[in-house]
Amino acid sequence: MNHFQKHFSASLIALAALLAAPVAAWAATTPVLGTASTFTILSAAPITGGAVTCTNGTITGDVGSSGPAASVVQTSCSISGSIVAPVSARVLADFNTAYSQVAGIPCGTTISGNLAGQTLAPGVYCVDSASTTTGGTLTLKGSATDNWTFIIGVRNADGTLSTGALTGTNLNVVMANGRAVPCDGVTWYVAQAATMTDSNFAGTVLAGAAITFTRGTFNGNALATAAVTVTGTAVTGCTASGRHGHHEKDHEKCNQGVGNGSEGCDPGHSDKNPWGSNDENGGKPGDPGRRDNSNHHND
Repeated sequence: MNHFQKHFSASLIALAALLAAPVAAWAATTPVLGTASTFTILSAAPITGGAVTCTNGTITGDVGSSGPAASVVQTSCSISGSIVAPVSARVLADFNTAYSQVAGIPCGTTISGNLAGQTLAPGVYCVDSASTTTGGTLTLKGSATDNWTFIIGVRNADGTLSTGALTGTNLNVVMANGRAVPCDGVTWYVAQAATMTDSNFAGTVLAGAAITFTRGTFNGNALATAAVTVTGTAVTGCTASGRHGHHEKDHEKCNQGVGNGSEGCDPGHSDKNPWGSNDENGGKPGDPGRRDNSNHHND
């Protein structure tokens, strides 16, 4: 190999590394949620212990629980999405895999647990204890395609989280440019509980204990290893965009057809139409049991 070929090859290698760096950085800091990405609220407690309680609030998006149907309780609460309880084993496995990914994320900058008054560029931020904020604003300085990862709690030698909760009261999370916070670009890994009161919060929250929202607003996905409680909060889920590989929108296969049991996924929420969908009203193969003289064709 001559002198020119050596330098040309070295340049190609350097260019390839430079182009690959942003992808590698994103992959290292962003959870791949798989089937769990379809849920705005998910209580992924083990041994069918999931529970979701919504009182005087609104939830825009799907709600899932590892518990039975009765584990999702609505009191003066509007849920504009599907309720899946219990969720499949695959959803729980995908959530647990996503939560465990924190072990492989190197800390970029260690910050104070009081988030008020901080202005942060895109990056990975660690709070090596609990994070408690009362009043104030956390400002994210960047664009809608940038990413912020927050790791709250004490990290073990293997990178996993042990103790440390995220608590905010009258906490506002905003963008420096005044635009809406890109909730699919902000990730919160929390060792223990995440509790927001009278706050305007955003992002994908993966909590090692319960998640509680009281009044205020939340724009994002709340995924917990324990119960999720919403009281007087307007919750709006992120649309699974697949941006930079985040939230791979990997739906479970649908069980469409009469006699196969409930679909579970119900494309288009067909179980909510006026005449029912497939098995929901007790149909069986060859006899859906709902045909009438109307113009309905969704038997």
